Amino acid sequence: MPDTATPEGSRKHDKYERLVKAAQALPRIVTAIAHPCDDVSLESAVEAGRLGLIVPILVGPAARVQDLATRARLDISGMEIVNAAHSHDSAAKAVELVRSGRAEALMKGSLHTDELMSAVVTRDSGIRTARRISHCFIMDVPSHPEPLIITDAAVNIVPTLEEKVDIVQNAIDLAHAMGRTDVRVAILSAMETVNPKVPSTVEAAALCKMADRRQITGALLDGPLALDNAIQPEAAAIKNIVSPVAGRANVLVVPDLEAGNMLVKSLSFLAGADAAGIVLGARVPIILTSRADSLLTRLASCAVAVLVAAARRSDASAAIR
Repeated sequence: MPDTATPEGSRKHDKYERLVKAAQALPRIVTAIAHPCDDVSLESAVEAGRLGLIVPILVGPAARVQDLATRARLDISGMEIVNAAHSHDSAAKAVELVRSGRAEALMKGSLHTDELMSAVVTRDSGIRTARRISHCFIMDVPSHPEPLIITDAAVNIVPTLEEKVDIVQNAIDLAHAMGRTDVRVAILSAMETVNPKVPSTVEAAALCKMADRRQITGALLDGPLALDNAIQPEAAAIKNIVSPVAGRANVLVVPDLEAGNMLVKSLSFLAGADAAGIVLGARVPIILTSRADSLLTRLASCAVAVLVAAARRSDASAAIR
């Protein structure tokens, strides 16, 4: 694993390192890598395989993948390659590996996210479930003591209240898979009071009442909350908000994709945060990486997928018993 020590000797990104170590203690998951046709995506697959996180199946133009590995000096010997004609074909064949039971996870290569997700959600040949598909960022913010899950800032543009129920539940399930037992969900808005003129505040209140009625389970919910009084105890105290979530949230649910995108990028570019990403709600976890991600961030995304897959196996075993 790359050294992340700072010149002063402190450790950066220790949250991601802990995720990787936790995943290394679990069985590796067979992962279909859709179109690993650039240095970043192929390196991610090779390194995640080397660290014992995944067993990669490389799905893409075989000659191109082999040539890239040679030029990048990446050892792919022993890795299965499924030949595909182009990126759309790579996405379809990677999804088919999941449908046939050969892969427990998908990983985005050098194709566009829309290409992969189109194959995932296709009615007849995709891997949708009854649950709404949503994306979670797992943020490693250097100044924050624990990882922050932010959802949904990548898939659902303007989700309805019904869709937000699944978005929240997906994030809660992810937090449990990551080992959290005290999941505290803040439903974010621009204010902490319910205002009929601001729809996100009304939806936040509804989601909290749905949690009270066990339509959402596994976490404490509160909202609407503004960002400051969701994550900073002092801000919550100034506003006289008495809540086990306010000031201590570890899951942040944004009103829409635009708000989430701005929040994630603000943390990334102004606070030095890294953002691992995973899509939930499909039959298997889907690892989304970016060319701009550090190698450790890409490995953290793989590690989260391993934890999610392990949690699903455990749930399936418990259901059988």
